[in-house]
Amino acid sequence: MIRHEQGSECGGPQPLLRPLDLGGLRLPNRVVMAPATRARAANADLAPTDLHAAYYAQRAGAGLIVAEGAWVSERAIGFPDVPGVFSERQVAGWSRVTGVVHALGGRIVLQLWHTGANSHPDHLGGALPWGPSAIDPGEVSPTPSGRKATVTPHAMTLADIERTVADYRAAAENARRAGFDGVEIAANGTYLLAQFLNPRLNRRADAYGARRDRLPLEVVDAVTEVWGERRVGVRLSPFWSEADRPRGPRPRGAYPFASDEEIRAGHDRLVAALDGRALAYLHLRGPSPSAPGARPDFDAFARYRKLFNGPLIANNGFGRESGNAIVEAGLADAVSFARLFIANPDLVSRFALGLEPAAGDGSTHYTGGARGYVDYPIWPAGSA
Repeated sequence: MIRHEQGSECGGPQPLLRPLDLGGLRLPNRVVMAPATRARAANADLAPTDLHAAYYAQRAGAGLIVAEGAWVSERAIGFPDVPGVFSERQVAGWSRVTGVVHALGGRIVLQLWHTGANSHPDHLGGALPWGPSAIDPGEVSPTPSGRKATVTPHAMTLADIERTVADYRAAAENARRAGFDGVEIAANGTYLLAQFLNPRLNRRADAYGARRDRLPLEVVDAVTEVWGERRVGVRLSPFWSEADRPRGPRPRGAYPFASDEEIRAGHDRLVAALDGRALAYLHLRGPSPSAPGARPDFDAFARYRKLFNGPLIANNGFGRESGNAIVEAGLADAVSFARLFIANPDLVSRFALGLEPAAGDGSTHYTGGARGYVDYPIWPAGSA
């Protein structure tokens, strides 16, 4: 049965269904598809295929698609079968994706990803992963031969840092050649840029330790040089906790990525610095809800709304009602959804019609192939 949003019949469209100007793009709605790793680039080139094109084409009704994180270089790899954006074959594959999405009237940006110390030598031809300091993050890396404990990384030299910034710049150039509408820099979770922000993992005695947000800001500036103003977004997760880790063995010892006031204060400084740059948006992953179905913590988003005057996309644990509520409250301009978009290629239509979203099959999230990827149906006619 269709259930109408309260006030939607006489008070105009749901807040999530109102148009939005974001980063030079005119979005027809504020329902954003969040980046979600799906491990479907099962080829030696780590290039997107026609399967990727079909997947994103099915979801072109989103106000904005943030495509899955793509490796900025071979050195960045830390997960099997994830596409990159550092080779010509990868650029060609992504061009196929963007062409189809644009033909269907959609808008799509690419997330730029580097796992840093949260990788494993199995991904890197036996070489050590790179990190801010020689400190094992105590995580578990999914490798082609199974999940393995991370190792003590190679502490990046100044030359390594310079090379990494250049890799981000080159990846941004490749994304532009591939036809994307912009890019998003992944500085969230447990990966390289978040590692530099983390006082437990970044023990450097140089300028990149004295100012832990220096590398993220250098990456933002390099990528913005390629794309210009209002086409670069940044994703952050200042409230990350052990509960946010993917399922698997627990990390060894105290969890180094667990949010505390020191980590949040570091993010405060970074967001204040980002506010002085002409970003397209800030994509903020809030705290995990206290229980399944519980309303997300709006105060967490209010904290960063005060520091950032540009568009803000809220993420983590939102549904139709809570998404409409945070936009209506003025604490976010749009809301992103990952799991809901996996199982509901027609999510915007379901929100518009008041239909309950379908549940996804978690066992197919990273398994490769079409099953659980492009075979989810649109809402059944009998449900109206």
